[in-house]
Amino acid sequence: MPPPARPVWTGQIRLALVALPVKLYSALDAREKISFNQIHEPTKQRIRYEKVAPGVGPVDKDEIVKGYEYQKGRYVLFSDEEFDALKVDSKKTLDMVQFAPADTIDPIYFDKPYYALPDGKMADEPYRVVREALRKTKTVGLGQITMRGRSYIAAVKPYDDGLIVETVHYAEEMRSAKAFFDELPNGKLDADLVDLAEELINRKKAKFDPNRFEDEYAAALERLVKKKIERHGEIVLEDQEEPSHDYGDNVISLVDALKKSLSAKSAAANGKRKAAGDEAEAPPKRMRAVAEKRKPAPRAKAPAKALAKRAKK
Repeated sequence: MPPPARPVWTGQIRLALVALPVKLYSALDAREKISFNQIHEPTKQRIRYEKVAPGVGPVDKDEIVKGYEYQKGRYVLFSDEEFDALKVDSKKTLDMVQFAPADTIDPIYFDKPYYALPDGKMADEPYRVVREALRKTKTVGLGQITMRGRSYIAAVKPYDDGLIVETVHYAEEMRSAKAFFDELPNGKLDADLVDLAEELINRKKAKFDPNRFEDEYAAALERLVKKKIERHGEIVLEDQEEPSHDYGDNVISLVDALKKSLSAKSAAANGKRKAAGDEAEAPPKRMRAVAEKRKPAPRAKAPAKALAKRAKK
């Protein structure tokens, strides 16, 4: 069964020389949330917003630039070209540069999950190999990904029968817990009260089942919307086709890639040992790193919002 939405990102997850083309789909179903538009009640027309400048009135889109307010009422202006120059080469590539034990990453750092699906038949084998390798080593692949013009830390994890990519907060994005918890009292606790609380917890201990919880407000809102639709008319949904991507020869043989990756590491290790042995006779040669520029692929369009879908139960 194909995914019900357009991918939010298409590109490659890389493990050394292994290139894994994937499509990312949001794991959060925003269509389940009912959203509203502002309507002019007398004419039943949707409210539109014009972009205006004080003393000028409506302005053209081409005349609008971004500005950063560094002091009250003072801005520095930036053109689209300046932002384009900041785009990183790895915009369509997620290089897994580190592998951390899954239980060493505090859950508070995880942000949004995305389902990662192989993009094309040639991606099936490397997809399953990466998934099983992460599962057996109980690690999470870490790298960086660029989406919607912003760079994120990304965690690649095995999940169910596939892979998921979760965005991870940067350290500077997180508030320090000490600022909130330092002033909490640390007096001695009544052991009997702790034992009682522990007993109550153990009685209700069970495997997490999200279906046991219902968004009561969303359910009531859904019922209200249904009543309005029955009285005033139907809702028409727009169908959109999903673009396909073919990486063709860009994906090298999985076995060859793994062997080349391991051979490169072995050669580097042997080179270091030889350089250490010859250090007294001649100084080691300085290696130059050559950065490969990857051309960014066009940004995938975001999916159209569907209307009046059922709220989660």
